[in-house]
Amino acid sequence: MDHPQIQTLTPPNILERRLFLNSPHPTPPTTPFHDHFTPTTTMPAHRLKNKWMEYQGLNNWEGLLDPLDDNLRAELIRYGHFVESTYQSFDFDTSSDSYGMSRFPRISLLERTGYQNTGYRVTRNLWATSGIQLPRWMERAPSWVGTQSSWIGYVAVCDDKEEISRLGRRDVVVALRGTATCLEWLENLRATLTQVPGSRPDRCIPMVESGFLSLYTSGTKSFPSLQVLVREEIHKILQMYGDEPLSLTITGHSLGAALAILAAYDIKSTFNRTPLVTVISFGGPRVGNRSFRAHIEKQGTRILRIVNSDDIITKVPGFVIEDADVATDSDIHVTNLPSWIQQRVEDTQWVYADVGCELRLSSRDSPYHNGMNVATCHDLKTYLHLVNGFVSSRCPYRSTESRVMKKSMV
Repeated sequence: MDHPQIQTLTPPNILERRLFLNSPHPTPPTTPFHDHFTPTTTMPAHRLKNKWMEYQGLNNWEGLLDPLDDNLRAELIRYGHFVESTYQSFDFDTSSDSYGMSRFPRISLLERTGYQNTGYRVTRNLWATSGIQLPRWMERAPSWVGTQSSWIGYVAVCDDKEEISRLGRRDVVVALRGTATCLEWLENLRATLTQVPGSRPDRCIPMVESGFLSLYTSGTKSFPSLQVLVREEIHKILQMYGDEPLSLTITGHSLGAALAILAAYDIKSTFNRTPLVTVISFGGPRVGNRSFRAHIEKQGTRILRIVNSDDIITKVPGFVIEDADVATDSDIHVTNLPSWIQQRVEDTQWVYADVGCELRLSSRDSPYHNGMNVATCHDLKTYLHLVNGFVSSRCPYRSTESRVMKKSMV
């Protein structure tokens, strides 16, 4: 089987898809899936085999992020392509009868979105439902405005023997797109924290963003909740493959990154015996409070947040109270406050905590990004472009590598 190769990105002057901030009903991209890549430089698909757990974050990616390990770089872009396929498949056309659905059947989704020969098979379509009840006067609005349930991604299982051998295990991917419908936008604005269902009411209550939790747990008679769909499919997969080396990789962009963290938390809370669960988050907003972070860390879930410093979405919602040694100037932090003031602030239900490990990138480091367009900084293709070019904190981008090396030798 031919494995996909990671290729360099072209300058992002064709980043045209309006995702999170441009429009409540984005238009689909007009360029094919691989038009954003040129075959000038390629990276071979390395065999992970016995080291696969390290690349899935078993040791919190220690020694792999700075400088960025080439194998990890290839894996991150590979998982980014799974997320990209959700955007390519989603029907953004509000005049279409299939608006909010997948444009392609499950069996051919990856191939139809330009991602052939992955070694993965899509086993389940996933839907998300908003719990917002619109007022009756909204019935006069166009039907797409009130779209309550929409296709948000899929579950795919690696079933190719050669790819399983390369990866060192059978991998299961859950891929989730970002915000697309009006009601999803409204859910994003419900930024106060709410208690995670099923958690014990003690001093350290895990809480998450209300709108994200609504999109994960809400359902209708026609559309089961995303939570139910994920649980059913993971249960089936664990029954089929639970006795062999297995990994669960949940990846998403923007809203999808937030839902990926909720799904990982839910899977570890629901199933007693689970394999290593890893979240690869591209441009994700904050999800929960410090207690939620403590719970998800105790579960053993591994989370890698890929953050563009110039992307405002990674700095919302709410604000963060952290110790001074981990606070950064790029985020909104309240530090060195007396404990009683911190408690009062936390009671406002607007205090969030970042989770997992972070790979911090910046659009400013890319020679191809001349402006700081808000939508472009958040675009998934921008993230994949930055991952492809990032070298280390000392040498943020490949094109500057030779200059940095010469300077260090002087």
